Amino acid sequence: MERLRERMENVNRTLTAFHELVVNDPSTIERDAAIQRFKFSFEACWKTGKQFSFDIEGLDIGSSKGVIHSSREVCVLSEEESILGL
Repeated sequence: MERLRERMENVNRTLTAFHELVVNDPSTIERDAAIQRFKFSFEACWKTGKQFSFDIEGLDIGSSKGVIHSSREVCVLSEEESILGL
């Protein structure tokens, strides 16, 4: 459970960093930085979902798609959220 808590804190940090770069008319560097931060945020989120699935549901899932599907099945994500995640 401690690892899950650490991963959730990491998700909060990465999402905060990503939101800091959201601007209306970004320069090329700002756009590239936002893309990189999005990748970090997505990776942190799906790995947190993987840890949640393992700790709480007892499922060992190896892919981001699998985590999104299983999160929908156990009602962590709504159908709309899972579609957006895919």
